[in-house]
Amino acid sequence: VASIFSFAYLIIPIYLLSSACCLILRYPTTNASLAVALPMFISIIIPPLPSTFILRLLKPMLYYFDYEAIYTDDKNVRQAIAGGKNFLFAAQPHGILSFVGMCAAVSKPDDAMKVPTAAASAVLQTPLLKNLMGIFNLVDASAHNLKKILKGGGSVLIYIGGIAELFKSCRAEERLYLKKRKGFIKLALREGVDVVPIYLFGNTSVLSALKHGPLATLSRKLQVSLTWFWGKCYLPIPRDEKILYVVGKPLGLPHIEEPTQEDIDKWHAVYCDEVTKLFELHKERVPTYKHKKLFID
Repeated sequence: VASIFSFAYLIIPIYLLSSACCLILRYPTTNASLAVALPMFISIIIPPLPSTFILRLLKPMLYYFDYEAIYTDDKNVRQAIAGGKNFLFAAQPHGILSFVGMCAAVSKPDDAMKVPTAAASAVLQTPLLKNLMGIFNLVDASAHNLKKILKGGGSVLIYIGGIAELFKSCRAEERLYLKKRKGFIKLALREGVDVVPIYLFGNTSVLSALKHGPLATLSRKLQVSLTWFWGKCYLPIPRDEKILYVVGKPLGLPHIEEPTQEDIDKWHAVYCDEVTKLFELHKERVPTYKHKKLFID
């Protein structure tokens, strides 16, 4: 089941490019080119639709990966949300595809519907891909949209490192793209929203990626993974290794309408420390992580 997503990320761009070429050249005939491009046209019309029904059908993915989740302060967070408080859930690392994040949504589909996941605009605008990934309740990751969600009283999950972190994926060591990512802290302080760190063990090890070349450069520019990647037997099949989803405690951010750089740096350091603690505390539970060291770039 997990391979559906990895194969789709490779096949869909090829299909879209081929369809566009057929339409432009009217090859082999005008009618045939329209028939080839029909799925693309249908996808353009249909918006991404979250689906708890489909998420429940993906449960075999949990057993394939030997998925486990740890919620450090789940009861208090749920009570706070029920009482009207909203949170910014900060997840790392991104990996090539966030299979840990997908499994978390599959494991608790109702939670996934309540707290959307922010994704790059390119994902939400790419035909077919937007419909496939849209089942996980995705929203635009632009600063404007995140601010709108938080101001409206909603919570949201964001991937701090983004696609830049994809190219740091490595089975030998763990690297987070974090030192320069402080905008989420500024946003949380301004909106009076607490930050909850989430560590995704396995995102950087179930798949490996080609980190150089034209596809890698294109991926960085479009903020979507278009580079070649592989897993089992050098195929785009994720390795069936244990993965772990760890949700930490809220950091306790205050509400500061106009935070200074000092305020931002202070709470960014608190976040970095908490992420490091989560990594060191739980890495022994995942065989491929026992000997990994964490680096914050």
